[in-house]
Amino acid sequence: MDKDIKKVNNEISVAAFDPDENSFKNFAEQGFKSVINLQTDDEEQNVTSEKEEELAKENNLKYRHIGVSEDKLSEALVDDFRHELENLPTPIVVHCKSGKRSGAFVMMHIGCQKNMSGEEVIKQAEDMGFECDVPELEQFLKKYVNEH
Repeated sequence: MDKDIKKVNNEISVAAFDPDENSFKNFAEQGFKSVINLQTDDEEQNVTSEKEEELAKENNLKYRHIGVSEDKLSEALVDDFRHELENLPTPIVVHCKSGKRSGAFVMMHIGCQKNMSGEEVIKQAEDMGFECDVPELEQFLKKYVNEH
């Protein structure tokens, strides 16, 4: 397993980097079946979401793009993301640029599945090595988990 890929559980891992042309071949070789990209089209990235989709197809990976930016966090986005996690073939690798959004979104899903509180989710995320140093994201995560 790539050192920049954190395995959250048997179904979900988080890639803490911006994938390039070779990443999708590596994802497939590591046994992933699906990729979810949380980067927005207007942030700087190694390959565009369109190119990622092509690379995913070439490597027999299912692909979803859900652009998440700090100023556009919404419950609907998290709901969409959770729906994809529950319906895509596993294991799934989720990525953004650094892993912060991916980690937060994955932890929101797990927190809701396990009936955890927002505080418990933040603590578990930190124990797993996810840094939540974006106050807006941390507040959003706690609120979402506490209300679901």
